[in-house]
Amino acid sequence: MYKTFEMELAGRKLSVDIGRVGAQANGAAFMHYGDTIVLSTVAASEKPRDGIDFFPLSVDYEEKMYSVGKIPGGFNKREGKASEHAVLTSRVIDRPMRPLFPKDYRNDVTITNTVMSVDPDCNPDLLAMIGSSIAVSISDIPFDGPIAATMMGLIDGELIVNPTQDQKVASDLALTVASTEHKIIMIEAGANEVPEDVMLNAIFEAHKVNVQVIEWIKGIVAECGREKHSYTSVVVPEDLWNDMVEFIGPEAMEEAVFTEEKQIRDENIRQITDKLTERYAEEHPEWVEMVPDAVYKFQKVTVRKMILKDHKRPDGRAIDQIRPLAAEIDILPRVHGSAMFTRGQTQILDAVTLAPLSSAQKLDGLDDETSKRYMHQYNFPSWSVGETKPARGPGRREIGHGALAERALLPVLPSEEEFPYAIRAVSETLESNGSTSQASVCASSMALMAAGVPTKSAVAGISVGLVTGDTDDDYLILTDIQGLEDFFGDMDFKVAGTKKGITAIQMDIKIHGLTDQIIREAIARARGARVYIMDEVMAKAIAEPRPEVGKYAPKIRQIQIDTDKIGDVIGKQGKVINKIIEETGVQIDIEEDGRVHVCGTDLDMIEKAIRIIETIANDVEPGQVYEGKVVRIMNFGAFVELCPGKDGLVHISKLSNRRVAKVEDVVNIGDTVKVKVVEIDKMGRVNLTMRDVDKPGVPESEKISDRPERGERRDRNDRNDRRDRNDRRDRGDRYDRRDRNDRRSFDNGEEE
Repeated sequence: MYKTFEMELAGRKLSVDIGRVGAQANGAAFMHYGDTIVLSTVAASEKPRDGIDFFPLSVDYEEKMYSVGKIPGGFNKREGKASEHAVLTSRVIDRPMRPLFPKDYRNDVTITNTVMSVDPDCNPDLLAMIGSSIAVSISDIPFDGPIAATMMGLIDGELIVNPTQDQKVASDLALTVASTEHKIIMIEAGANEVPEDVMLNAIFEAHKVNVQVIEWIKGIVAECGREKHSYTSVVVPEDLWNDMVEFIGPEAMEEAVFTEEKQIRDENIRQITDKLTERYAEEHPEWVEMVPDAVYKFQKVTVRKMILKDHKRPDGRAIDQIRPLAAEIDILPRVHGSAMFTRGQTQILDAVTLAPLSSAQKLDGLDDETSKRYMHQYNFPSWSVGETKPARGPGRREIGHGALAERALLPVLPSEEEFPYAIRAVSETLESNGSTSQASVCASSMALMAAGVPTKSAVAGISVGLVTGDTDDDYLILTDIQGLEDFFGDMDFKVAGTKKGITAIQMDIKIHGLTDQIIREAIARARGARVYIMDEVMAKAIAEPRPEVGKYAPKIRQIQIDTDKIGDVIGKQGKVINKIIEETGVQIDIEEDGRVHVCGTDLDMIEKAIRIIETIANDVEPGQVYEGKVVRIMNFGAFVELCPGKDGLVHISKLSNRRVAKVEDVVNIGDTVKVKVVEIDKMGRVNLTMRDVDKPGVPESEKISDRPERGERRDRNDRNDRRDRNDRRDRGDRYDRRDRNDRRSFDNGEEE
């Protein structure tokens, strides 16, 4: 027998089946929200993993294509590597769950969320977060939960709880908040320059909804929860700790860690570690493998005490002081746009590439989004932190940092109609000592402007840290945290935005939640820092977008044609459009709504291609002037191609203002000439003139509608010859008939 629990959430039924499936997992929750179904499970190893100094938690979010009635692409026709969306969702679930497991727990734990059915109005990401909390809470795995998560939208100033698909499209805010019963533990947001006070209100409203969900989960745990199992605690022995502190001394540790240079600090810690290893190698060999953990703990205690009690930071800065800043543009001369942003020992070089919209990233996921026009990617090589490690492609951290910067910049990008380009920004980490993701935001904002992308505003980001004491009121907020403060601190609160408002938030913490007051102070501190960065550093490198794209960037022009004419422009089997591309060297993309994007590096060729397309798409009318190529010459005139599949005749009498004896005296095949449409006859044939092309209108003298029809375009002289032969033949027939009549009369005896 299994049990089902239900509650109403944002006007829709949320339910979970416990004991129905996944009986051999440590915990399983079969979640339902509308027609969305997600199976959340958790499993843990029986013993801790040897030789590690961290909690080995893995969170997976598996998108099954059958959930939306699709067959996967590719040859294998099965799900393969996790999509970027799946990776980001896994990270969002991991971040609020991880701090609630015991810090000394070393058993492997895997949380798996399998998306089995998707209702577009009931987000499977949200269901997976709640399901993960339920699965772990009812399991025998130690966990200080439960947690809950809520998504918030903002439409016309009104907050929307867990918005539907249509509401998401119209929303100015995409906010996810995870909470414990009393405190907020994770924030993830993308926003269209939402003011700080509106964002704070949305965060706190989401927390209120989370409290209701947590009460429901606590009832499920009370009925179905298992007793938590015991585990082997991995802690530094007290004897080792006391001996180490006495041998090294607190003052020596302070001197070792409190320096601006990361390399010097790392070397100081290495020497301390070597001294302790040598000390215990003979007397206490059982302590040797614990030395790294002990030294790490000693650093952490030292740093936290000096910051919280003495308000002293490792590099000597004030609590609200930003590290030295620098900004440059045009670092890479041949790329379409580039910029470098440096903050202390954190340095990012960003390169922007522009391309036609056909180069947009194709997406094959569970939602309705099929392409992505703006792509922001982030790379973090091991040498940027002085380490050696083989490159294996972007990991979850790199994907997450790139997505955060992308979310921060999306609200200020121009629309496709304003700027019909696909845009790729790549952030290369050249040096790292804290908050490279927010340095990526700053560098990318400048690189986009340097590339001539008409962004609405500059965007900057900063990371705010936190060190807490024994009570909620005992804390200190740090502006612009570096690596050491991130490692040993309690929070990494990243906020990006413009002067007008916030565009992105990502909050990670290592404690069991934040109070409302801490969140308010952190967001206020972040605003002051980002405005300072924009005004005092970024604006001095580049204050506004360049008016045009660079000379090495493709130029794109957009026109609109009637959808009924799309087929004419493409032509049978693409012959017409391919001929235009071959003749001009441009790239042409045609949308279903009639938008045509013409891309190339030569503006003259782009304009030529546009003229050809407009000629095909628009009806030819008398008085219009064209440039065309002479494609055929006859005795009576020259045929000029106005565009592929459409030509007209310039009669020999209309080739020049003077008398022309021979067509070749004026034009030859392949010549490009300027012509004016004189008229279009009843059969749709176009008559042209090369006389007085620049004069407006069509004089009556130019009209040639009374000339003989061209028929198959044969020579007039040939027709005259045929007419003469016919006349002679007709006359001969008459003579023959007369002779025959005479003979007939004679035979009948008739007299003349």
